[in-house]
Amino acid sequence: MPIPDDVTGEEIDKDVRQELQSLPKGLAEDVARNLVMVARLIDEDPEGAYAYSKIALRLASRVAAVREAAGFAAYASQKYSEALAEFRAARRMTGSVELWPVMADCERGLGRPEKALDMAGAPEVQKLDKAGQVEMRLVAAGARRDMGQLDAAIVTLQSPELASNSVQPWTARLRYAYADALLAAGREGEAREWFAKAVESDKDGSTDASDRLAELDGVEFVDVLVEDEDEAEPEAKSEPEIESETKDEFDDEDEDDDEVEIDDEEDGDEEDEADAEEETPQAAQAPVDGDGDVEDDEDDEDDAPQS
Repeated sequence: MPIPDDVTGEEIDKDVRQELQSLPKGLAEDVARNLVMVARLIDEDPEGAYAYSKIALRLASRVAAVREAAGFAAYASQKYSEALAEFRAARRMTGSVELWPVMADCERGLGRPEKALDMAGAPEVQKLDKAGQVEMRLVAAGARRDMGQLDAAIVTLQSPELASNSVQPWTARLRYAYADALLAAGREGEAREWFAKAVESDKDGSTDASDRLAELDGVEFVDVLVEDEDEAEPEAKSEPEIESETKDEFDDEDEDDDEVEIDDEEDGDEEDEADAEEETPQAAQAPVDGDGDVEDDEDDEDDAPQS
């Protein structure tokens, strides 16, 4: 697949670049450039990112960073079985538990929420950093909701991290998940409060908390651009109107033709009268009927039904 000229491969994380040093220089550069494309496309074009990850995987399948990137690309494309296989491979290579939460979420994606909950209670969770533990809590709450256990999901999300006023990278998502669970449980007032808190902490717009809050407040969003386009377009005439106008035009033409025919008949009668006077000047003149019997040749078209 083509790679833009501005992508050099130097853009990748230094730890990944260090892993690629085990490869020949030319090969390492090719792999690095494909990994850059994975990172560049994964949010906006997951399938495109997945395609580049497959190339990197074919070039360097024994590099843990490549297996991890392939896993995230498959995960973003909702190919959960493939993603789980790649994450497991990366974990075997590194021995790290960092991917444990996303592996559990793959189990959810495969329709196995019970397995995800088992992983949430595993010893590996204690080895995660704070961000990883919050992520694991989010996955566990999602698994509870998958199983229809809304109240349990709400309890799972209640934690010191949720109650803290400190804003961390995970704060907006944690508050959003809690608000969404409350709303699903019918606790709209509390949900509104937590959506508002999520908005306060969501500085980079990683959630749609502001939209959800507006919906609860009864605000309707209108696409102004679409309205302007609608106003700019001339109102199209309906088919019955067009047919009616066309019929009126033909009727006017027929009436004009009738007038011409009547005038011709009157002119002819006058000429005959003049000739008769010249030939028999003493004869009584018969009245001339200038109203000839002329029928309008109007079209008997059925009026189209009004829509």
